[in-house]
Amino acid sequence: MAYVTASDGTRLWVEEAGSGSAILFLHEFGGDHRSWEPQMRAFARRHRCIVYAARGYTPSDVPADPNAYGQDFAVSDAIAVLDGLGLARAHIVGLSMGGFAALHLGRLHPGRAISVTAAGAGYGAEKERHAQFRDESLTVARNFEQQGAATFGRIYASGAARVQYQNKDPRGWEEFAQRLSEHSTEGSARTMRGFQSRRPSLYDFEAEFRAMDVPVLVINGDEDDYCLMPGLFLKRTIPRCGLAVLPKAGDTLTLEEPELFNRLLAEFIASVEAGRWDRRDPRAVPTEVMKTS
Repeated sequence: MAYVTASDGTRLWVEEAGSGSAILFLHEFGGDHRSWEPQMRAFARRHRCIVYAARGYTPSDVPADPNAYGQDFAVSDAIAVLDGLGLARAHIVGLSMGGFAALHLGRLHPGRAISVTAAGAGYGAEKERHAQFRDESLTVARNFEQQGAATFGRIYASGAARVQYQNKDPRGWEEFAQRLSEHSTEGSARTMRGFQSRRPSLYDFEAEFRAMDVPVLVINGDEDDYCLMPGLFLKRTIPRCGLAVLPKAGDTLTLEEPELFNRLLAEFIASVEAGRWDRRDPRAVPTEVMKTS
């Protein structure tokens, strides 16, 4: 356990376990570095596993400047953690907010990513939903400010893509909701306003994603509605991208379905390290229904 300093001086709390090829986990808005515990326990057996609390989440710093939050900082902070630990490359695994950061890290710094896994990433990406996502993000930011994380955190934890987790694992969801309620009120509001509401659409980077040669795995829940079409977009756009959709699952995939998520991630990482996560076979023509000649 230690602090790493980001490019603007923000201190980021980092924890790690295990040895081997590195995996860097990037948490979602509703979670924090502790949310990756099922993955840390499973993958530290064969890998050097790293988690950190994003800026705005204690014990990392909570910058007072509202402009110190955003997509660019999310990517540069992840790079700062790799640099601070002396890592040239790592498998980058992100959930939701962290999934966006993982995708953009792979886009902007392909040499630093052995692979990219983006789970539950897609909110606000669809052009027709972008304004709704921005407006709701600003409302959520105000609710955190007015009600405090202790009150509104538990409300946020019962969203449309969270109740799946609550129904399957009430004790696990209760721990998730309690931790969310302990987050920094100011950090949550500033992250929602500065990062989430201003997040550009994934569709804006289609050309860059088409040129990205990093192995990618996209994992979504089939009841995480706003991630389904962006997941298909990424699958059809990124050359070395695979797509997995988990049944009867929401956005909190890593906690809601830890065994299934871990199995998919383990197979993906093993395939990448064996050099077997290739581009789509050119014979698999998307427009062909069946072979006629």
